[in-house]
Amino acid sequence: MQAGTPTETPAPMSDPIDPAPPGLWVRHLQSALAGPFDFTVPAGGCAVISGPSGSGKSLFLRMIADLDPNEGEVRLNGTGRQSMGGPAWRQMVPYVPAEAGWWLDDVAGHFAPDKRDEARTLAADFGLVEGQFDAPVARLSTGERQRLAVIRALVLGAPALLLDEPTSALDEEAARLVEAALKARLQNGCVIVMVSHDAGQAARLQAEHYLMVERKLQRTPLTEART
Repeated sequence: MQAGTPTETPAPMSDPIDPAPPGLWVRHLQSALAGPFDFTVPAGGCAVISGPSGSGKSLFLRMIADLDPNEGEVRLNGTGRQSMGGPAWRQMVPYVPAEAGWWLDDVAGHFAPDKRDEARTLAADFGLVEGQFDAPVARLSTGERQRLAVIRALVLGAPALLLDEPTSALDEEAARLVEAALKARLQNGCVIVMVSHDAGQAARLQAEHYLMVERKLQRTPLTEART
């Protein structure tokens, strides 16, 4: 270098690349009851979990949702769960249990006013007859409540959904209607993790299949999913 030529200031080093790609990213998730779990579902991807009753499937979903005591790292599209409170996290990653709670007498009251038109449209898409959206919860069948619980999560427009046997009380026709709505969300980049005992559901949703055995998660070919 010639005398008098100013030296170049080295460019600052960039931050390390975030190890969590777009989608749901779980590392070392565990509790006294289950795990540890390492688990990744890309944006627009679906994972279906099956396994014997009591093997830890629902517990795993609840741990991701931060509803049960746990430790480990969970990120969604690069955002860490630890960066926000539990309620805010569950707005991004809502959990729908197999038997959802209902805290008001009427169905419509469980939906924000600005979400009710969308919910009514989804109710019709799910095969619910006119009037059921405005009916008392006590008048609904198990399958009707199950579909409406899924709708409660869908209208949030969340980037991920945790669904615990969302079609277990439905006949084949009604289940396909719910699956059609889930496929549409997947096409828009939503992540879906669901528990299911329907051996064909993972294939229809083009999902990765996992088997929960003794509270440990194993990736399993669909041909072996027979629980």
